[in-house]
Amino acid sequence: MLTHNPGFPRIGAQRQLKKACEQYWAGTISRTDLFLTAKKIREENWLLQKQAGIDLIPCNDFAFYDQVLDASLLFGAVPSRYTPVATDIKDNTEIDLYFAMARGYQQNGLDITAMEMTKWFDTNYHYIVPEFTAAQQFRLISDKLFNEFNECKRVTGTTPKPVLIGPVTYLLLGKEKQNDNGEKFDRIDLLKKLMPVYIDVLKRLEDAGAVWVQIDEPFLVTGLTEKQKEAYRYAFKEIRNKTNLKLLLATYFEGLHENTGLATGLPVCALHLDLVRAPEQIDDVLKAIPPKMSLSLGVVDGRNIWKNDYSRSLALIEKAKAVIGEDRIMLAPSCSLLHSPVDLDGETNIDAEIKNWMAFAKQKLGEVNDLKQIMAGNNELLKINKQAIESRRNSTRIHKQVVKDRVAGIKEADAKRNSEFPVRQRIQQLRFNLPLFPTTTIGSFPQTDEIRQLRAKLKKGALTQKQYEEDIEEATVSAIRVQEEIGLDVLVHGEFERNDMVEYFGEQLDGFLFTKNGWVQSYGSRCVKPPVIAGDVSRPGDMTVKWSVFAQAQTSKLMKGMLTGPVTILQWSFVRDDQPRWQTAFQIALAIRDEVVALEKAGIKVIQIDEPAIREGLPLRKADGPAYLEWAVKAFRLSASGVRDETQIHTHMCYSEFNDIMEHIAHMDADVITIETSRSQMELLEAFAKFKYPNEIGPGVYDIHSPRVPTVEEMVQLLEKAAALLPVQNLWVNPDCGLKTRRWTETIAALKNMVQAAEKAREKVEQPALV
Repeated sequence: MLTHNPGFPRIGAQRQLKKACEQYWAGTISRTDLFLTAKKIREENWLLQKQAGIDLIPCNDFAFYDQVLDASLLFGAVPSRYTPVATDIKDNTEIDLYFAMARGYQQNGLDITAMEMTKWFDTNYHYIVPEFTAAQQFRLISDKLFNEFNECKRVTGTTPKPVLIGPVTYLLLGKEKQNDNGEKFDRIDLLKKLMPVYIDVLKRLEDAGAVWVQIDEPFLVTGLTEKQKEAYRYAFKEIRNKTNLKLLLATYFEGLHENTGLATGLPVCALHLDLVRAPEQIDDVLKAIPPKMSLSLGVVDGRNIWKNDYSRSLALIEKAKAVIGEDRIMLAPSCSLLHSPVDLDGETNIDAEIKNWMAFAKQKLGEVNDLKQIMAGNNELLKINKQAIESRRNSTRIHKQVVKDRVAGIKEADAKRNSEFPVRQRIQQLRFNLPLFPTTTIGSFPQTDEIRQLRAKLKKGALTQKQYEEDIEEATVSAIRVQEEIGLDVLVHGEFERNDMVEYFGEQLDGFLFTKNGWVQSYGSRCVKPPVIAGDVSRPGDMTVKWSVFAQAQTSKLMKGMLTGPVTILQWSFVRDDQPRWQTAFQIALAIRDEVVALEKAGIKVIQIDEPAIREGLPLRKADGPAYLEWAVKAFRLSASGVRDETQIHTHMCYSEFNDIMEHIAHMDADVITIETSRSQMELLEAFAKFKYPNEIGPGVYDIHSPRVPTVEEMVQLLEKAAALLPVQNLWVNPDCGLKTRRWTETIAALKNMVQAAEKAREKVEQPALV
């Protein structure tokens, strides 16, 4: 019974990769230093997995920024606009071209935008979207994969298992970019161009001594067209005919369901199933699996931090064993452990009882090995696990009847505003008297080293609470003055008191607990430390009122109150798995509702409830979508509907495709929604226009994930595109997302250009009459 791991976190237990990348981008360390940090992380990861008893250790799961971007570079799918970058870069290095594709490039007279970014299926991880043209050519241009295979082989003394994104999934992850003549095409038609390069990659791995190769094809758990199904048959037939490698076809995040026959019919040696997300699929797969195909059972949850229930996993393993025998079973986490923190051992502040209910990536490797040992007869491991599972199930610390009763007592009226949007819009226009194209930002301002050091000093006791708050007040006032000088219409307080948009609220809500080093990668060097929802959630007191009131007192302009929405708090936390997700979402929604009402009572007239994760939570199976959207939208409306008509409710969403949920976004009934649109050149707005989205909208006019400063003309053009699609009286002007990760110099320059762009846009249209 082989054990393997689909992938391991690449940031390092102390976020070493994040720090090294950011230092390299800032020019404070050399390329050699960056590569040494990466090499050390890889070696530690490989040796840790070897010590944990993993038989097939993955390689090429490491990436400096993103594994999809790695694939684009490997296959030579570099957009033509980066050709000058390759010439401009000193020594013409691959890594700098790679970072330019991810972050944009603005130096030596070049000003080149970054590639688009979006969510990786239903996770909070973001990937760089491949760009394809009808004349797309592929060629092998990167040696990273092969170098890391040899490196892992040397370090571990074993033959590693390279991990590759599958050819069909790679193409489906991308976007078609029309040529100047507007030629349209289907990116899946590029498969025959991609396959020769893909097979060359596999042949080089085979020549280097590879035996097993993991090919990730998560699109197999989604709805596929007949053309896409045929693409799978063609691609894997080509691979089988031209290589002798043992292929491990990996699926995850859902079950195969209607694609079971397709997946089991492909000529691969093993098929990996996510039996955490979809344990029921095992029955159909066992009926369809060919006689010689092995089955990789993903029974350890790769996306949460709760200890595995060995009894439940063993039942699935025994079921498979009864049909195909032990020799054809492989054991693994459900998906890459990229989505888990690295090591629970470093968490010294978590209550011992609760810590005994948890497992991070390192511990999950141990769980995989434990299950193998139990199958071999080690019943003591099973006994210890049962004690931990029972301890959590019966704990009185995580259940609060008063919270459960409040959720049970929710009425339909609790999720509705007093009046429909047209009535509210007129009331708010009269109250605020804002110009056309009103300008604002999404919420956060740069979290400088000085701000982060304030929090660190407070935690260490080097600052008193009073000193800390005085310094935060000073930073807040400074940010307000900057915004006033720039000329923004609706201001924010900057969120300097907040460590993270979810963690900050979790720290003030009952039912949450926190880690010291529970970091996971969100994108590039951006890491988040999700809270853990361990019990019933409630709000013991005000969370943001004090800072919002302080900020509003510093200016005569409108000041937004800033909150994170219930679905985003749910999605971006490690959520409890002992009750339905909707129940936890409603508990959080009622807590946020109390805060919204408190902000209104304190005189805050504009309140933003961010929900960037609402699309992310959509199940991958269409049949499951309506039920999720019903409770997710209701959770938002519960949080937003306790205020009067004159209070303006904003929400923010980013880096997701909204076309298929437009009706539900409209049903959220936020007065203003702000969205990310700059990387796609306002492409997303076409969906809002086609739907005739009724409420106000702020399409992002500059990309905050790139250090480049967009020009005024560039943003004017984007606003003109927006005005051609939607009523001008409904348009706001704002960045794509919060500005927390940017530097002040580029932030100020970009916002000044943004305000000028709004002024120029106003000159080109007449002020409509009040609706």
